[in-house]
Amino acid sequence: MLSVPAAKTVWPLHQVSLPAASVEIDHQPQFESVVNHPHPPFPADPERAVPAKALPVVLVPACNRMLGEHPFHVVGKKYLDAVRLAGALPLVIPSADDAGEIDALLHLADGILLTGSPSNVHPDHFGEAVLDPALPLDPQRDAWTLPLIRSCLATGIPLLAICRGLQETNVALGGSLLQAVQASPGLDEHRGAGGRADADAEALYAPAHPVDILPGGLLEQVLGAGPVTVNSVHGQGVGRLAEGLRVEARAPDGLVEAFSLPSAPAFNLCVQWHPEWRAAENPVSLQLLRAFGAACEARRARRANTRLSEAVAER
Repeated sequence: MLSVPAAKTVWPLHQVSLPAASVEIDHQPQFESVVNHPHPPFPADPERAVPAKALPVVLVPACNRMLGEHPFHVVGKKYLDAVRLAGALPLVIPSADDAGEIDALLHLADGILLTGSPSNVHPDHFGEAVLDPALPLDPQRDAWTLPLIRSCLATGIPLLAICRGLQETNVALGGSLLQAVQASPGLDEHRGAGGRADADAEALYAPAHPVDILPGGLLEQVLGAGPVTVNSVHGQGVGRLAEGLRVEARAPDGLVEAFSLPSAPAFNLCVQWHPEWRAAENPVSLQLLRAFGAACEARRARRANTRLSEAVAER
């Protein structure tokens, strides 16, 4: 131990991850709370000790992508920004290996947001062969998000599903997909910018067509009677609608653009368009996100009250 003058205080450096030694700190008022605390907070700012308002936690499942020779879990930033606009805290989930992990994740969740993706749901899940092998698939995402969706809806966790997320939900509940909407009789081109491969993001996500909101459903409660104009960035779409789902909106060609599961005990809404795109500038997107966020907050508050009641009962 180094010897120091009596007017100094020896601070053990093992607590700040430096080589085993000591350092001298003058007795000054701004250092008192740090010196006298067994595990000092840095910086010594009293305002940092005030807990932030609790936010609902929204799980955001990741996609799987190869970057070079290495596999990565990825989520588009725009989806995380959308969760924050909803007033919630996004938590990216890479995957779940089994039902036990899914249950553990659902225990954390006040909501789930299913993102869009360049990949398609594998048609094995609805009894078809791959139509176009050139299009990307993500069987690892399919393997755990499909059971996640069923558990989420049964448990009463709020769900907002976007583009691929809508398609996943329909398949998870027993429906099928059109693998090439543009090649389906009577249906229009729904790929952004007319399917042009050289289109930039502005063109891809530009307003594309109106959707008619069906009366009496959840979407009408959130947005009003409509119609509303949306973007369109998808090559696949709903084929056979799963039993129990309610169509909430259709495109002018009749393609399903939104649905919900009325029998589920919590808010759930699946949309084929991309409300997360520049959501802060879009009143329709903000209404959707705020409705989802309110449902997530209601679940968070209920769970907090339940935990408090249980703690009181144990005393």
